Amino acid sequence: MGIFDTHAHYFKEDFGEELYGLLADLPNKNVERIMVIGCDIPTSEEQTALAEKYDYICAAAGIHPENIETLQSDWETRLREILKSPKIAALGEIGLDYHYENAPAREVQREVFVKQLELAEELDLPVVIHSRDACADTMEILREYKPRGVMHCFSYSAETAREVVSLGMYIGFTGVLTFKNAKKALSACAATPIDKLLLETDCPYMAPEPHRGERCDSSMIEFTAAKMAEIKGVSPNEMIDIANQNGRRLFFGEEDL
Repeated sequence: MGIFDTHAHYFKEDFGEELYGLLADLPNKNVERIMVIGCDIPTSEEQTALAEKYDYICAAAGIHPENIETLQSDWETRLREILKSPKIAALGEIGLDYHYENAPAREVQREVFVKQLELAEELDLPVVIHSRDACADTMEILREYKPRGVMHCFSYSAETAREVVSLGMYIGFTGVLTFKNAKKALSACAATPIDKLLLETDCPYMAPEPHRGERCDSSMIEFTAAKMAEIKGVSPNEMIDIANQNGRRLFFGEEDL
Protein backbone atom coordinates (compact mmCIF):
# COMPACT_ATOMS: atom_id res chain seq x y z
CA MET A 1 0.00 0.00 0.00
CA GLY A 2 1.10 3.57 -0.60
CA ILE A 3 0.47 6.98 0.91
CA PHE A 4 -3.09 8.09 1.60
CA ASP A 5 -2.95 11.86 2.12
CA THR A 6 -6.26 12.38 3.90
CA HIS A 7 -6.16 16.18 3.87
CA ALA A 8 -4.82 18.30 1.02
CA HIS A 9 -5.75 21.55 -0.70
CA TYR A 10 -4.76 21.50 -4.36
CA PHE A 11 -6.09 24.92 -5.27
CA LYS A 12 -5.15 26.21 -8.73
CA GLU A 13 -4.51 29.59 -7.09
CA ASP A 14 -1.61 28.10 -5.09
CA PHE A 15 -0.09 25.73 -7.66
CA GLY A 16 -0.74 27.52 -10.96
CA GLU A 17 -0.05 25.66 -14.18
CA GLU A 18 2.20 23.19 -12.30
CA LEU A 19 -0.85 21.64 -10.64
CA TYR A 20 -1.81 19.05 -13.25
CA GLY A 21 1.73 17.86 -13.91
CA LEU A 22 2.32 17.54 -10.18
CA LEU A 23 -0.87 15.52 -9.65
CA ALA A 24 -0.13 13.27 -12.60
CA ASP A 25 3.29 12.48 -11.17
CA LEU A 26 2.32 11.81 -7.54
CA PRO A 27 1.35 8.15 -8.13
CA ASN A 28 4.97 7.63 -9.21
CA LYS A 29 6.05 8.84 -5.75
CA ASN A 30 4.20 6.20 -3.71
CA VAL A 31 1.04 8.32 -3.37
CA GLU A 32 -1.91 5.94 -3.69
CA ARG A 33 -4.80 8.20 -2.71
CA ILE A 34 -5.49 11.84 -1.85
CA MET A 35 -8.50 13.52 -0.31
CA VAL A 36 -8.75 17.11 -1.51
CA ILE A 37 -10.62 19.43 0.83
CA GLY A 38 -12.83 22.42 0.16
CA CYS A 39 -13.07 25.42 2.50
CA ASP A 40 -16.09 27.25 1.05
CA ILE A 41 -18.52 26.79 -1.83
CA PRO A 42 -16.13 27.82 -4.67
CA THR A 43 -13.17 25.76 -3.42
CA SER A 44 -15.44 22.80 -2.63
CA GLU A 45 -16.67 22.92 -6.23
CA GLU A 46 -13.10 23.23 -7.49
CA GLN A 47 -11.74 20.34 -5.43
CA THR A 48 -14.67 18.08 -6.27
CA ALA A 49 -14.12 18.75 -9.98
CA LEU A 50 -10.46 17.87 -9.48
CA ALA A 51 -11.43 14.58 -7.83
CA GLU A 52 -13.69 13.80 -10.77
CA LYS A 53 -10.70 14.25 -13.09
CA TYR A 54 -8.35 11.80 -11.32
CA ASP A 55 -9.19 8.22 -10.33
CA TYR A 56 -6.98 8.27 -7.23
CA ILE A 57 -8.41 11.50 -5.78
CA CYS A 58 -11.54 11.83 -3.64
CA ALA A 59 -12.97 15.01 -2.13
CA ALA A 60 -14.55 16.61 0.91
CA ALA A 61 -16.77 19.69 0.70
CA GLY A 62 -17.67 22.08 3.48
CA ILE A 63 -17.46 25.53 5.00
CA HIS A 64 -14.32 26.37 6.98
CA PRO A 65 -15.00 28.62 10.00
CA GLU A 66 -12.77 31.38 8.61
CA ASN A 67 -15.04 31.67 5.57
CA ILE A 68 -18.38 32.01 7.31
CA GLU A 69 -18.69 35.79 6.87
CA THR A 70 -18.72 35.48 3.07
CA LEU A 71 -21.48 32.87 2.98
CA GLN A 72 -24.43 33.55 0.73
CA SER A 73 -27.96 32.74 1.82
CA ASP A 74 -28.17 29.67 -0.44
CA TRP A 75 -24.98 28.03 0.87
CA GLU A 76 -26.73 24.98 2.30
CA THR A 77 -28.51 24.25 -0.97
CA ARG A 78 -25.30 24.63 -2.95
CA LEU A 79 -23.35 22.47 -0.51
CA ARG A 80 -25.95 19.72 -0.80
CA GLU A 81 -25.53 19.76 -4.58
CA ILE A 82 -21.76 19.38 -4.32
CA LEU A 83 -22.13 16.52 -1.86
CA LYS A 84 -24.08 14.52 -4.47
CA SER A 85 -20.89 13.86 -6.44
CA PRO A 86 -19.82 10.19 -6.38
CA LYS A 87 -16.27 11.36 -5.63
CA ILE A 88 -17.31 12.92 -2.29
CA ALA A 89 -16.00 10.95 0.69
CA ALA A 90 -16.59 13.41 3.55
CA LEU A 91 -18.06 16.73 4.63
CA GLY A 92 -15.34 19.19 5.57
CA GLU A 93 -13.45 20.96 6.53
CA ILE A 94 -15.74 22.34 9.19
CA GLY A 95 -15.35 23.43 12.78
CA LEU A 96 -14.30 26.34 14.97
CA ASP A 97 -11.36 28.75 14.85
CA TYR A 98 -10.95 31.39 17.55
CA HIS A 99 -7.29 32.14 16.79
CA TYR A 100 -7.60 35.63 15.32
CA GLU A 101 -9.14 38.62 17.06
CA ASN A 102 -11.13 39.46 13.94
CA ALA A 103 -12.41 35.90 13.50
CA PRO A 104 -16.11 35.48 12.68
CA ALA A 105 -18.41 35.70 15.71
CA ARG A 106 -18.18 32.58 17.82
CA GLU A 107 -21.90 32.03 18.02
CA VAL A 108 -22.13 32.15 14.21
CA GLN A 109 -19.23 29.73 13.87
CA ARG A 110 -20.95 27.31 16.22
CA GLU A 111 -24.26 27.63 14.34
CA VAL A 112 -22.70 26.84 10.96
CA PHE A 113 -20.62 24.02 12.46
CA VAL A 114 -23.68 22.37 13.98
CA LYS A 115 -25.71 22.75 10.78
CA GLN A 116 -22.98 20.93 8.87
CA LEU A 117 -22.71 18.18 11.49
CA GLU A 118 -26.46 17.65 11.16
CA LEU A 119 -26.16 17.56 7.37
CA ALA A 120 -23.36 14.98 7.60
CA GLU A 121 -25.51 12.83 9.86
CA GLU A 122 -28.45 13.12 7.46
CA LEU A 123 -26.28 12.12 4.48
CA ASP A 124 -24.30 9.51 6.43
CA LEU A 125 -20.97 11.18 5.67
CA PRO A 126 -17.88 11.33 7.87
CA VAL A 127 -16.65 14.80 8.79
CA VAL A 128 -13.27 16.51 8.65
CA ILE A 129 -13.00 18.87 11.61
CA HIS A 130 -10.81 21.94 11.97
CA SER A 131 -10.40 23.26 15.51
CA ARG A 132 -7.91 25.93 16.55
CA ASP A 133 -7.89 27.66 19.95
CA ALA A 134 -11.45 26.42 20.41
CA CYS A 135 -11.00 23.17 22.29
CA ALA A 136 -13.72 23.57 24.93
CA ASP A 137 -16.48 24.54 22.50
CA THR A 138 -15.41 21.95 19.93
CA MET A 139 -15.42 19.14 22.45
CA GLU A 140 -18.78 20.20 23.86
CA ILE A 141 -20.31 19.96 20.39
CA LEU A 142 -18.56 16.67 19.60
CA ARG A 143 -19.81 15.12 22.83
CA GLU A 144 -23.35 16.03 21.82
CA TYR A 145 -23.26 14.98 18.16
CA LYS A 146 -20.66 12.16 18.24
CA PRO A 147 -19.91 12.40 14.51
CA ARG A 148 -17.97 9.84 12.53
CA GLY A 149 -14.81 11.57 11.34
CA VAL A 150 -11.37 12.99 12.02
CA MET A 151 -9.96 15.88 14.01
CA HIS A 152 -7.64 17.32 11.40
CA CYS A 153 -4.19 18.83 12.12
CA PHE A 154 -4.56 17.98 15.80
CA SER A 155 -3.14 20.69 18.07
CA TYR A 156 -4.51 19.90 21.53
CA SER A 157 -3.33 17.85 24.50
CA ALA A 158 -2.87 14.11 24.88
CA GLU A 159 -5.84 14.11 27.25
CA THR A 160 -8.05 15.70 24.57
CA ALA A 161 -6.74 13.20 22.01
CA ARG A 162 -7.86 10.35 24.25
CA GLU A 163 -11.32 11.86 24.56
CA VAL A 164 -11.62 12.40 20.80
CA VAL A 165 -10.77 8.73 20.29
CA SER A 166 -13.22 7.69 23.01
CA LEU A 167 -15.94 9.36 20.94
CA GLY A 168 -15.03 7.04 18.06
CA MET A 169 -13.12 9.60 16.00
CA TYR A 170 -9.74 9.53 14.28
CA ILE A 171 -6.89 12.02 14.66
CA GLY A 172 -4.82 13.45 11.81
CA PHE A 173 -1.29 14.83 12.00
CA THR A 174 0.54 16.98 9.47
CA GLY A 175 4.21 17.84 9.05
CA VAL A 176 3.99 19.75 12.34
CA LEU A 177 4.80 16.40 13.95
CA THR A 178 8.36 16.76 12.64
CA PHE A 179 8.95 20.27 14.00
CA LYS A 180 11.42 20.72 16.85
CA ASN A 181 8.88 22.57 19.01
CA ALA A 182 6.09 20.03 18.47
CA LYS A 183 6.03 18.63 22.01
CA LYS A 184 2.24 18.77 22.31
CA ALA A 185 1.74 17.04 18.96
CA LEU A 186 4.25 14.34 19.84
CA SER A 187 2.50 13.69 23.14
CA ALA A 188 -0.93 13.58 21.50
CA CYS A 189 0.33 11.20 18.81
CA ALA A 190 1.80 8.90 21.45
CA ALA A 191 -1.56 8.88 23.27
CA THR A 192 -3.54 7.99 20.13
CA PRO A 193 -4.02 4.30 19.30
CA ILE A 194 -2.26 3.41 16.07
CA ASP A 195 -5.52 2.29 14.46
CA LYS A 196 -6.94 5.82 14.91
CA LEU A 197 -4.10 7.77 13.27
CA LEU A 198 -4.27 9.43 9.86
CA LEU A 199 -1.48 11.00 7.82
CA GLU A 200 -2.13 14.33 6.11
CA THR A 201 -0.25 17.23 4.59
CA ASP A 202 -2.68 20.17 4.64
CA CYS A 203 -0.71 21.09 1.53
CA PRO A 204 0.41 23.52 0.27
CA TYR A 205 1.00 24.35 3.95
CA MET A 206 2.72 22.56 6.85
CA ALA A 207 5.62 21.03 4.92
CA PRO A 208 7.56 18.68 7.23
CA GLU A 209 11.21 18.89 8.08
CA PRO A 210 13.51 18.98 6.14
CA HIS A 211 11.20 20.89 3.78
CA ARG A 212 9.70 23.28 6.31
CA GLY A 213 8.85 26.61 4.68
CA GLU A 214 8.53 25.09 1.20
CA ARG A 215 5.33 24.49 -0.70
CA CYS A 216 4.11 21.09 0.44
CA ASP A 217 2.71 18.24 -1.63
CA SER A 218 1.47 14.75 -0.82
CA SER A 219 4.78 12.97 -1.46
CA MET A 220 6.27 14.74 1.58
CA ILE A 221 4.10 12.64 3.89
CA GLU A 222 6.96 10.13 4.02
CA PHE A 223 8.75 12.43 6.51
CA THR A 224 5.70 12.75 8.75
CA ALA A 225 5.16 8.99 8.51
CA ALA A 226 8.75 8.36 9.60
CA LYS A 227 8.28 10.47 12.71
CA MET A 228 4.94 8.88 13.50
CA ALA A 229 6.49 5.44 13.03
CA GLU A 230 9.26 6.32 15.47
CA ILE A 231 6.66 7.34 18.07
CA LYS A 232 4.58 4.20 17.57
CA GLY A 233 7.48 1.74 17.30
CA VAL A 234 6.91 0.50 13.77
CA SER A 235 8.72 0.95 10.46
CA PRO A 236 7.89 3.93 8.21
CA ASN A 237 6.41 1.62 5.57
CA GLU A 238 4.25 -0.10 8.17
CA MET A 239 3.04 3.29 9.38
CA ILE A 240 2.11 4.35 5.85
CA ASP A 241 0.20 1.09 5.38
CA ILE A 242 -1.61 1.35 8.73
CA ALA A 243 -2.61 4.98 8.18
CA ASN A 244 -3.81 4.09 4.67
CA GLN A 245 -5.99 1.32 6.07
CA ASN A 246 -7.30 3.66 8.76
CA GLY A 247 -8.30 6.20 6.13
CA ARG A 248 -10.00 3.56 3.99
CA ARG A 249 -11.89 2.30 7.02
CA LEU A 250 -13.11 5.77 8.01
CA PHE A 251 -13.94 7.26 4.63
CA PHE A 252 -14.96 4.21 2.60
CA GLY A 253 -15.94 1.60 5.17
CA GLU A 254 -13.34 -0.81 3.81
CA GLU A 255 -12.16 -3.74 5.88
CA ASP A 256 -8.48 -3.96 6.83
CA LEU A 257 -6.37 -5.94 4.39
